[in-house]
Amino acid sequence: MIISKWPAAAVCGLVATLAVGLFPPAAAAAADEPTGKPAPKVDLVLDVSGSMRTRDIDGQSRMAAAKQAFNEVLDAVPQEVELGIRTLGADYPGKDTKVGCKDTKQLYPVGPLDRTEAKTAVATLAPTGWTPIGPALLGAADDLEGDGDATRRIVLITDGEDTCAPLDPCEVAREIAAKGIHLTIDTLGLVPDDKTRRQLTCIAEATGGTFTSVQHTDELSRRVTQLVDRAADPVVTPVATEGAARCADAPRIKPGLYSDREKFSEHRWYRVDVLPGQELRASVSVGADRAVNPDYGVLLRAVTVHGREIVRGSEAGDGRTDVISSGLRYPKPPLDNEDEVKPAAETVCLQVSNAFSAPASVKTTPGLPVELTVDLVDSPDEPSDLAAFGLGRGWWLLGTLALTGLVAGLLWGWLSRLRLVWRSN
Repeated sequence: MIISKWPAAAVCGLVATLAVGLFPPAAAAAADEPTGKPAPKVDLVLDVSGSMRTRDIDGQSRMAAAKQAFNEVLDAVPQEVELGIRTLGADYPGKDTKVGCKDTKQLYPVGPLDRTEAKTAVATLAPTGWTPIGPALLGAADDLEGDGDATRRIVLITDGEDTCAPLDPCEVAREIAAKGIHLTIDTLGLVPDDKTRRQLTCIAEATGGTFTSVQHTDELSRRVTQLVDRAADPVVTPVATEGAARCADAPRIKPGLYSDREKFSEHRWYRVDVLPGQELRASVSVGADRAVNPDYGVLLRAVTVHGREIVRGSEAGDGRTDVISSGLRYPKPPLDNEDEVKPAAETVCLQVSNAFSAPASVKTTPGLPVELTVDLVDSPDEPSDLAAFGLGRGWWLLGTLALTGLVAGLLWGWLSRLRLVWRSN
């Protein structure tokens, strides 16, 4: 009996050790502590214009389908998300354009969600008036003001295009994006026609959002729920920065994701410090958030502070595009003298240029959206690609090619001569 107890005690001790290792008290306590991150915010913008009376979604009106979907969405909102509801066209049934184009209001304020109160507010809505999408987007952007680092998302649900020109909702979306507040607008069109689809796509593309065409109630509920969940679990948020016209005035940036706006055919500069033994990896994407001419290109260059080009990456195309990207790598060799305590960093200037142009009817302001990714990793000791030799460093590649050509020529000549002798005999 005494001998049989020892294995049991050993097993218990092993389990206890694993439990402490896998779930340390410090980690458990840290899990209970608040992260300190601001709560993600979502504003649902619902079209309540007169056309929402149309009965073409699963045998019911568009308004009824929207209400049903909203009830399902509100039940599924994550606890950490602060949600609000804004309407457009809900109150004024008249024909006065000035009044109708101001018909947008905050139905439920952005904040911690009371599901019963929000559902009650939605239940009172009835299709009424105009479709002031531009003013509604401006109002929703104001609804979401607050913590600068919070994830902010507008979800626009409408069945028609804006009726309050000349306040173009595409231009409104671009102005919102140009503020650098990282507010994304997603659009959903209820049985949209071609004009509505084009306008809602333009609004979404201006802020990096998505457009979805909805034909059924379950599609609407599922898609809005996905977008709200996406706000609760966002991807990395870019840091707003502003490049300079020359390297000497450029902002000094660290590894991360950055957003900017660049005018058509403009050059913008940024600076990165690279230590010996590090490899700079950078990529840039320029979005075409409006109609552009068919030929375009993007250039990313790494240049010394004295103007000597180190390496470049470029991409060009023609036809319709949403985004065009390019990248580069610059490995900086380690110092020969490893006894140096603090090696000096090399300042590398990154130049982002675009070759976009647009028809005369297209506004060129604000500039095109730019995303710049910068990373610094350990420089490879023995790079395996041919770029390790470097075309500018040497004769390695040229010598290899010459030797290969010589050997191939001698071998081919010998085989040809052998074949000729064989035929003669």
